[in-house]
Amino acid sequence: MSKVWLRWAPAAAAIVVVAGAAIAVPTVANASVSLPAKTPTQVLELVASSHVRAFSGTVEETSDLGLPSLPTGSVPSSVKGGTSADIALLTGPNSLRVYVDGPTKARVQDLESLAERDVIRNGSDVWVYDSKDNSVGHSTLASRQHFVRPGSAPQATTPDPTDATPAGLAKKLIAQLEPTSNLSVDSNVRVAGRAAYDLVLTPKVTDTLIGSVSIAVDAETGLPLRVQIDARGQKANAVSIGFSSLDLSTPAASLFAFTPPAGAKVTELTKDASAGPEAPGTSATKPAETVTGHGWDSVVTVAAAGSLGKLSQSAEFGELTTAVAGGRLLHTSLINILFTTDGRIVAGSVSVARLQEVASAQ
Repeated sequence: MSKVWLRWAPAAAAIVVVAGAAIAVPTVANASVSLPAKTPTQVLELVASSHVRAFSGTVEETSDLGLPSLPTGSVPSSVKGGTSADIALLTGPNSLRVYVDGPTKARVQDLESLAERDVIRNGSDVWVYDSKDNSVGHSTLASRQHFVRPGSAPQATTPDPTDATPAGLAKKLIAQLEPTSNLSVDSNVRVAGRAAYDLVLTPKVTDTLIGSVSIAVDAETGLPLRVQIDARGQKANAVSIGFSSLDLSTPAASLFAFTPPAGAKVTELTKDASAGPEAPGTSATKPAETVTGHGWDSVVTVAAAGSLGKLSQSAEFGELTTAVAGGRLLHTSLINILFTTDGRIVAGSVSVARLQEVASAQ
């Protein structure tokens, strides 16, 4: 909801360097859904006027990005940002439990068969927990500290739990893509048992791998229920995220309380909340990041993280990438990522030629 392609694509939240959550909700059979007709502008107004502050539910995630299947555990755990769990998010289905109570309380649970991963925000405290190695990350948000948002240089390593919800992703997509999109309303749909309008954004530009973005908007509340992203020339949804169940009542306060388990290794993600975030890559030595273009065909260039050196030496990196002029390419149906020979990452939902053009001009 996190992850990598989301950072480089027009609407994204970065979590890792080469792998992340590219996600799609299973198709739900829709009976005829009768709703009063609305124009695209009216559906946008419905989203903007939504006053839903509290909810919980299950979000189903899968992906079809044209990547080869890699066995879980095949990527060395010592390589930060290239863990087997992240690779699994690229190639397999996932189920998340999400809980939200206002702007400062949120929890996302990723429940695997033998483990649990949580991201919890409770006021100014943000906790990241992984039961596999009993590790805990903690951050205290300063009043002027913000989560990493798409299209901006990284200001903190603190993840935003709401990025894993359809509403969080949909609002980013609308904000960034609407000015360069043709908007329409498709046939009404039903998601998590709720009637919804299907707002479709189609790029005005041609040099993009993305064919369209569809956002199912709850007809009653204006809450985005599902986001689906289609790749050009691909029949199946490449990426989407959507509720399979939704409860609009306020979650129990205990869900946002977290105490590190006994024996857990706790790492502080920020050094001094009053001074703002300070974490690897976010201090004076943070990698320079530039954005070329905007909207659908934007290209991001950033200095590679130090862990890329280890990752590039792995067999899995070789399997996922191919040699091209200027470096190695990770190609998916929605995004191309060029790892240049001089240590940069150049990425976007554009052609390889466009990435190479941007890389050579910088």
